[in-house]
Amino acid sequence: MTMTAEIDVLVVGHMTADLVPGGKMLGGTVSYAAPTYAAFGRRVGVLTSAAYDESLLNHLLPFGKVVSLPASSSLTYENVYSDRGRQQFVRATACNIRYGDVPNAWVDVPYVHLGPLAAELEPLEMARNFQNATVMLTLQGLMRQWGEDGLVRFRPWFDAEALRLIDIVIYSQEDIQQYPQLTEKLRDACKHLVVTNGRNGGTYYNSGEAIRYASADVIPLDLTGAGDVFAASLLGVLPFVDDDVPKAVRIAGRLAAYSVTRSGVDSAPTSEEISREVKRFQGG
Repeated sequence: MTMTAEIDVLVVGHMTADLVPGGKMLGGTVSYAAPTYAAFGRRVGVLTSAAYDESLLNHLLPFGKVVSLPASSSLTYENVYSDRGRQQFVRATACNIRYGDVPNAWVDVPYVHLGPLAAELEPLEMARNFQNATVMLTLQGLMRQWGEDGLVRFRPWFDAEALRLIDIVIYSQEDIQQYPQLTEKLRDACKHLVVTNGRNGGTYYNSGEAIRYASADVIPLDLTGAGDVFAASLLGVLPFVDDDVPKAVRIAGRLAAYSVTRSGVDSAPTSEEISREVKRFQGG
């Protein structure tokens, strides 16, 4: 007898406690993805790790089920701005996340979003155990390393076996500024690869073909989380477009643009925006 998962989409990765003037604010891929999936009517499960008394997790509870591996601290980032531009620092980390931490009721989930922020999960392990699901990886958190000073530096990541098992890989042009040739390497290894480029839209790669997609013309208020909203919109809309990835990419590009006109969890698309954009692209 096959068990049915109690969720429709599983999001795995650290939430973050981002240091800002006056305190901390919730961040991280899971924090923007969960409300986005909920807006699509998906039953959401979040698997994360945070400090055992992390109050910021309460902000995610309205959007789905949350399982947090208790840690001595939450993943904490601080952005420091100077004449040299922005420098990002890791001030504290949480626990690594393994497939064995996935609740039994979630293992048959049809859609999985791997959203590491500090290399806290192993994509190959996850992909091997979710071979009956559509698995998407947002790559940015695997391309980070830091030393005792906490300063985040770029590190290249490539795992051919993991990429063979993962259905969709997404990262931004900004993520690979120090290693632009990574795209050429990944486009041949990935089933579906998307490289986002902010208000310029981005490029979708499939079977050696590069297809440009557009954004939408909006007045931005807050760019934070736009890439996470894009990724979650892409995976979230797939059931509405018969798993047509190129169509989902174009819809996600427009929904991500709308997200920058709002802040925080409010940046998730509205049901009206989702309905309008799905109808816009239903014909092709």
